[in-house]
Amino acid sequence: MKIEVRNLYYDYGGKGEYAVRDVSFAIEEGEIFGFLGPSGAGKSTVQNIMTGLLSLQRGEVLYDGTSISRLPQSFFNRVGVSFEHANLYTKLTGYENLRYYAGLFDVPTVEPLRLLDMVGLKDAAHRRAGAYSKGMKQRLVFARSLLNRPRVLFLDEPTSGLDPATASQIRDIILRQKEDGCTIFLTTHNMFTADELCDRVAFIHDGRLVAADSPRRLKLKYGQKSVKVEYIEAGKLKTEIFFLEHPEDLPRFNALVAGGNVQTIHSQEATLEQIFIKLTGRGLI
Repeated sequence: MKIEVRNLYYDYGGKGEYAVRDVSFAIEEGEIFGFLGPSGAGKSTVQNIMTGLLSLQRGEVLYDGTSISRLPQSFFNRVGVSFEHANLYTKLTGYENLRYYAGLFDVPTVEPLRLLDMVGLKDAAHRRAGAYSKGMKQRLVFARSLLNRPRVLFLDEPTSGLDPATASQIRDIILRQKEDGCTIFLTTHNMFTADELCDRVAFIHDGRLVAADSPRRLKLKYGQKSVKVEYIEAGKLKTEIFFLEHPEDLPRFNALVAGGNVQTIHSQEATLEQIFIKLTGRGLI
């Protein structure tokens, strides 16, 4: 399912103080689109409008060419949402939480135990969700977003609070959803997650988009190509970084390579976080 966001504005107070200003982008069917920015940048506002939690004020959100304002309620049987903050029924077990939410859909759903096993919670299926750790709650919310076999998936910080092994497991599941044709909107400030998963990313800052492209093209456009050289000089290991696009660096780099004392050469590129700082003057946290 293709999604188009056109000239979106949103003002919570109605005083012309826009949390989101003239935001436009398109997401192709089967694409993972990363929406990156710090807290308060407008990420959640845009997502809430796209999922119908906030009404349209100005601008348009289209799903396969149809405005969200004209979509039937049944459309949301095809949408899955994983929130950053675990909104669970804490007195119910993990299994009971999924069984309850499954009953809200008018389409066939995935067996809860299968989903719990997929996210590593099968052994905790019959424990109260209130006794889950933060990471376990996050996995349960993520599993819940997959109950209805969604064609559009909204993920808000899906790997937040997870250990590296579990985070890798969740990223693999997300990639499998993409392979199945699901269109995925991923909001995060985790640049590693965005770089690994996203086909394209957009940077949002103070309610405005400042850049949008594939991670690779953003790095090539805004980053400086460099190499790090480790070499032996006077019996000691030394390191230098050269920017090969700078003519003044090339003679020294060529001399080191020709000298035969080079131990390692590593190419380097700017990170997405470095690019965001370069474009906005602030970090992502």
